Amino acid sequence: MVDLLGQYEKIKTGIDEAILSVVQSSQYINGPEVKGFQKDLEDYLDVKHVIPCANGTDALQIAMMALGLKPGDEVITANFTYVATVEVIGLLNLTPVLVEVNPDTFNIDTVSLENAITSNTKAIVPVHLYGQCANMEEVMRIAKQYNLFVIEDTAQAIGADYTFSNGESKKAGTIGNIGTTSFFPSKNLGCYGDGGAMFTNDDELAKKLKMIANHGQSRQYYHDEIGVNSRLDSIQAAVLRKKLPHLNTYIESRNKAATYYDNAFSELDWLTIPARDNKSTHVFHQYTLKTKGINRDELRSYLSENGVPAMVYYPLPLHKQKAYKDSRYDSVDFSNTEALNESVISLPMHTELSDEHLEFITKTVKEFKK
Repeated sequence: MVDLLGQYEKIKTGIDEAILSVVQSSQYINGPEVKGFQKDLEDYLDVKHVIPCANGTDALQIAMMALGLKPGDEVITANFTYVATVEVIGLLNLTPVLVEVNPDTFNIDTVSLENAITSNTKAIVPVHLYGQCANMEEVMRIAKQYNLFVIEDTAQAIGADYTFSNGESKKAGTIGNIGTTSFFPSKNLGCYGDGGAMFTNDDELAKKLKMIANHGQSRQYYHDEIGVNSRLDSIQAAVLRKKLPHLNTYIESRNKAATYYDNAFSELDWLTIPARDNKSTHVFHQYTLKTKGINRDELRSYLSENGVPAMVYYPLPLHKQKAYKDSRYDSVDFSNTEALNESVISLPMHTELSDEHLEFITKTVKEFKK
């Protein structure tokens, strides 16, 4: 599904030198590479504050802690997403409220979102799934109308641009109160271990995020908040600093591969190519098709047997997961989500896909119904 080795080999010299430099400096925690990466990413995103942390899940948790959410407060998010988004809501004894998604873009359905708001609702977590922004103009309208916080889960969409009706454009993760992301190795901007970050334009919120991520310390050994220990180590920061200047090129490579796939599959009546939202660019963390009139799992097995990896993101909705079952939820309210769980399939998508790879993958997919 990814080729991290091939990507590394293209920038090997710079990566090796960066890692060796950290080792030679012996500044493994909060060293100059962390501060340098923080500044580089602030410039790239055009955001005032980037606060690095240990992983994307921590980023979500720290964001909710910094906003002062209390046990019982309701947080609305999409049902069709990875578990981390709702996991931290449960860990903090908040109340997750799952809502339907758009069947074409896979992102949160804003009508369902607005209908789910109650007097206990305090925050919205839109997930920019697969690399494309949710409908942030409508999300922000709703948040303003009901006085809600917005935490953008940008783990799959770093580098995507969202354009508002007035022509203003912003990077994914810089629109709400806080944006969060993951630098898991397979992400579009991935390190060589775990890593994450939070983004905000709010000075006071940035101070609080930084404090909570560092044991709640305002200064060493003075703890003003209940915090956590969540740091991006210097070696991972050094890797990310070397990869960040290539991010736009990586996005171009992914879009080139997505266009190849689109052209190959657009005329097939048993596959639906990914929809593009005209307000958001797509960075294609995943290339996800919907199957029609065939058994998705049979297709996946066939591809595996013929040398093409394929994944299902995600096979079971959150409201049916054992840990998150709740009598409030009924399948009738999640017809889009459950249909996607049965039909989606993701093909290899990474920066090292050659025309030869793409030809082999698309030819193999098409042969499934010959």
